[in-house]
Amino acid sequence: MGGCPKLLSPLTRWYIYAIHGYFCEVMFTATWAFVEERDWRFRGVTSIWALFIYGMAGLVQEQLYLWLRGHCHLLGRGVCYTLWIYLWEFSTGYLLRHFDACPWDYSHFHYHLMGLVTLEYALFWFVGSLLLETLVIRNTLRLRLEGLGPSPPRQLTHGHL
Repeated sequence: MGGCPKLLSPLTRWYIYAIHGYFCEVMFTATWAFVEERDWRFRGVTSIWALFIYGMAGLVQEQLYLWLRGHCHLLGRGVCYTLWIYLWEFSTGYLLRHFDACPWDYSHFHYHLMGLVTLEYALFWFVGSLLLETLVIRNTLRLRLEGLGPSPPRQLTHGHL
């Protein structure tokens, strides 16, 4: 083999978190439309910006997990993650709004801030962040790549490889 297994690169982990977030958003919006409007087409929507937003959010949450795991219980980490998500969602939405590119608007919710975040989603973000930690981040951090150098020559045994 080409050496000891290595942790996935930050770019690879970013990609995993980005695709996971993108998929979850499409499923969430499809489910929301079904519940509210009985839309049996089950069409979810998102934005290309979501890849960047979820990828970066996942990398930061990964680092929060590594930093907090020995000092804070699961529910405490969930609160920290939720606060991070609100900060990130507000910041990225604020920036995108300046380019008329913000894909979400929570102005129709009762407890929103500038239409960029809403407290009505707090439970979803809290549960989602804990699922991200326990199902995605922990498993992504366990993944390893074998060395990509040249493989040793294969030996013939009884005339077969």
